Parts: sequence; C-alpha cells; structure tokens
Amino acid sequence: MTFAVFLIIFDRFFKILSKKFFLNNEIKIIGNFFKFNFEKNYFIAFSIPISGYILNILIILIILLLLILIIKFIQKKQFISSIYLLFIILGASSNLFDRIYYGYVIDYFDLKYFTIFNLADCLIVFGSIGLLLMLNKKNKIKN
Repeated sequence: MTFAVFLIIFDRFFKILSKKFFLNNEIKIIGNFFKFNFEKNYFIAFSIPISGYILNILIILIILLLLILIIKFIQKKQFISSIYLLFIILGASSNLFDRIYYGYVIDYFDLKYFTIFNLADCLIVFGSIGLLLMLNKKNKIKN
C-alpha cells in the first residue's frame, strides 16, 4: 500500500514537472522509443472519445463503487483484493483530479508505437490485472 501512495506522489510530481518544463520539449529516455514529455489527454483510456462532465461523473461513480467493494473485501478479510482496488482508486483519483482541475489528464511517458501514459494509469492497470488474477484464482479453487 505504501508503494501505491509513493507512486501517486511521483505521478503528481511528474505531472507538474511535465506541465511546467516540458510543454514543447521532451527528454529521450531510450532513444525515440521511450520519452518523457507533456501531453494533454481529454479522453479516457485508449483515446475512447468520452470526455467532459459525463466522463467525470462516470469516474466518480466508479470510484464510489470501488470504495464500496473495498469495504466488502475488508469485511470478508480479502486484504490483497482490497489493496488491488486501492491501486485502481488512487490512480483513477489522480487522473480525476487532473480532469477537474485542468480539464484534461496530464500524460508524460511516451512509448512509441503504443501510447502516452502516466504512473496513475500504471496503477489502474496493475490493480485491474492483480484483481482479475485474484478473482480467477478464487474461481479455480471453487471449481
């Protein structure tokens, strides 16, 4: 859990850094393949064209639903699953903050041939994969 909080702090730092200093610049981390720069992301994952108030309301509802699920997981003593949910909530909350404050999400890692993303996105993906693996493992045990 401390690791997730640490990543969110770095996410916020990198977002501020990219917005202030890399508006029209980039740092090549691994040649042209992996770069650090500033990109405004008005849409949701994989550039699905949903934005504005509808997206913000949808994200808030999803975060509230995930908070309810965390409470249920904790009551059932499923602590690992609740930690994965916390990763998703922290990542989504950081990106939601951007959407509300700036009107877009700040992305800063540019992976050529794939996408531009941030650490909050990594937390969401990691939490989602971990949660799916936990649920799949639980279903295999039941069968």
